[in-house]
Amino acid sequence: MGDYIARAIAADGKVRAFAVNSTEICETARAKHDMSPIGAIALGRLLTGAVMMGSMMKNDRDLMTIKIQADGPIKGMTVTANAKGEVKGYVGNPQVMLPLKDGKLDIAGAVGIGVLSVIKDIGLREPYIGDTILVTSEIGDDLTYYFASSEQVPTSVGLGVRMRKDNTVECAGGFIIQMMPGADDALVDRIEKKIKELPSVSEMLEAGLNPEAMLTKILGDEGLEIFDQMPAAYKCNCSRPRMTKGLMSIGRKELKSMIDAGKPIEVTCQFCGERYTFENEDLQLMYQGLERKGE
Repeated sequence: MGDYIARAIAADGKVRAFAVNSTEICETARAKHDMSPIGAIALGRLLTGAVMMGSMMKNDRDLMTIKIQADGPIKGMTVTANAKGEVKGYVGNPQVMLPLKDGKLDIAGAVGIGVLSVIKDIGLREPYIGDTILVTSEIGDDLTYYFASSEQVPTSVGLGVRMRKDNTVECAGGFIIQMMPGADDALVDRIEKKIKELPSVSEMLEAGLNPEAMLTKILGDEGLEIFDQMPAAYKCNCSRPRMTKGLMSIGRKELKSMIDAGKPIEVTCQFCGERYTFENEDLQLMYQGLERKGE
């Protein structure tokens, strides 16, 4: 089975839980952006968290974007997810490299110090925006802090991406455990103890644990009920019409400059690397369209 999200409840609905295998998502992102191992792990963790968070939304048209703006050499990250298990993303510097730190890849050093922003477009007049500081820049801890500070939901987020020696993604996945109203201190303490005793997400995935098995390790003693599985995938919805709309948004003055230059324009999608070429005739049609609209 390919990438998918398992959704569950436990403790008579006092806990809700999500777990995902995101190996193909992370490898697709790595290949599309030709990323270094540090870039692949950092973006992979954010993609993994985002695809689970997207599955929490109610409507198919709902969109969620997570941005990390920080001072590290990775130069920020952006991911977008929807309620259908689809996610995409990119980093500012996909080839980032740093010396090992304590024998491990320095993800926190690559990300740096800064802000994590969650933007939810759920059909309201204005999108919801929640900003929090990066507490460790390891991504999982930062999403945990976001839920506690911006949504006031006690949450534990575990994320893992493991690379092969050839720098492809061997396995990736994660979990989100959330306490719902009615969860008492004893329940919280038991679950926190279980999570602290867990191997890392990467170790569990390498040992062959699927999303259901990860949730069972954490919540198996709390009446775990896995009620849903949904496919998850890296998917970009870019298209030539979308790129045309984007070019037209720059206005007549800029389009006229491009037309006068007399050369084709190539536009590359940041999320998937797809290239779209617009000839001079295409630009002229866009310009004429703006003229007719008086823009």
